[in-house]
Amino acid sequence: MDDGIAVDFGEDGLVPAVAQDSETGEVLMLAYVSPEALTRTRETGRAHYYSRSRDELWEKGKTSGHVQTVEEVRVDCDADTLLYLVDQEGGACHTGHRSCFYRTIEGENVGEQVFDPDAVYDD
Repeated sequence: MDDGIAVDFGEDGLVPAVAQDSETGEVLMLAYVSPEALTRTRETGRAHYYSRSRDELWEKGKTSGHVQTVEEVRVDCDADTLLYLVDQEGGACHTGHRSCFYRTIEGENVGEQVFDPDAVYDD
């Protein structure tokens, strides 16, 4: 695999990654990516991220089944932010919504809930 552009992971070793629906252009979520997460994404074709709260690598949809198949990874002009163009299975948000951006700043719910999180996640 060609290494391509050298991503600048900065001091904390993470870069933000926006997941965008490759077909509709809808912005689904933002998460952080470590070098290992990017490598796993490129190797498997499935979106991998780094959880800052859990301090661990995670594959999107491994628990929920709502995987992101990555069609393309793009890098911004400064090489410090990624864009994952994905085919999203089910919802991207742990709240059950298709996108994590389902509310306006005024609090209006403008997004579609596509699954019941209580039925998917054990807390």
